[in-house]
Amino acid sequence: MRNFELYVPTKMIFGKGEMKKLATEVPKDKKILVLYGGGSIKRNGIYDQVVTALKDHDFIEFSGIEANPEYTTLLKALEIIKKEDIGYMLAVGGGSVIDGTKFLASAALYEGATPWDILAKKIRTYKGLPFGTVLTLPATGSEMNSGAVVSRSETNEKMVMGGPGLFPEFSICDPTVVSSIPERQLANGVADAFTHVLEQYMTYPADAPLQDRFSESILQTLMEIAPTVLKDPTDYKAASNFMWCCTMALNGYIQKGVPTDWSVHMIAHELTAFYGIDHARTLAIILPSAYTKKFETKKEKLAQYAERVFNIQEGTMEEKAKTAIQKTEDFYQSLGIKTRLRDYTDTYEGFSQKVAQSLTDQGMTALGEHQDITPEVAAEIVEMAY
Repeated sequence: MRNFELYVPTKMIFGKGEMKKLATEVPKDKKILVLYGGGSIKRNGIYDQVVTALKDHDFIEFSGIEANPEYTTLLKALEIIKKEDIGYMLAVGGGSVIDGTKFLASAALYEGATPWDILAKKIRTYKGLPFGTVLTLPATGSEMNSGAVVSRSETNEKMVMGGPGLFPEFSICDPTVVSSIPERQLANGVADAFTHVLEQYMTYPADAPLQDRFSESILQTLMEIAPTVLKDPTDYKAASNFMWCCTMALNGYIQKGVPTDWSVHMIAHELTAFYGIDHARTLAIILPSAYTKKFETKKEKLAQYAERVFNIQEGTMEEKAKTAIQKTEDFYQSLGIKTRLRDYTDTYEGFSQKVAQSLTDQGMTALGEHQDITPEVAAEIVEMAY
């Protein structure tokens, strides 16, 4: 096992009815900016709960943060933060709203001329404007980690950022919110969390059996509860396990002491940047091809995954590994998620070269756990996913 440091300062407030604790978690001596996306929080009652909880606080609102938070939209929020002397933020939403808030937490204290440089120049944030979250859509784990992704549509860019200054101070996670989430978004959430685990697990044996079994248990639980969550999101038992799986998939615990991949995410981000495809669906498009392309370096772990998660005990290591890839693609499809780029666009010819160029421009020329996925290899993976 590798050496590691673990720092996860976020206070998790989990369970039915826990919104009542919001009033005491948000400071009363600072002006608050409440950030959210569209109108869903007003339809499902969460907005009213937040407003009620903050009745004794000085707060203003900013809405309209997109499903892939847009840089230009966030700049408008940044103007408000500076103009109104905002001292604290509350993100009410899913991963996109929380990610946008993390960007703002960094940008609010950034002394450079262009906030986009935080992403473009990969500047880590060690101190940000403090914020908390109310999670309304389980998927990304952003409620308990310090990473974020921001898009810039005019330049077809989607970039990552992070740093220890971007952890939420607290996150309120009430699984009853799952009951109002549309089936497409629920499917995306399951696929997103599932892939997050695989990015940290599907590399090579690293003498870390506890981390492996943490990962395998999350994968098994997601597969177990997915049919119920999609069919009946009011089922509290399934909803609560779904929400906690999504958090545990990317809060840092399963990646410590082990190698990680993340090439699937970096390549898949380009599909969202160019075509606007849902993030989770881009992962489902790229992952099977990525594992097929890197089969020789991943086959031992793929076989373990086949045995422990899919209970495949017959066959050689190679046969088990190949079956595991197919079973994973089958799982995505069981969620109603199509796994080929041609299912989403007719203009995919030549796209692989755009991906290669974009990765090169961003300096991402050595991806994967072995740093052997060059832009040219990434292009081959994309072509395999057509």
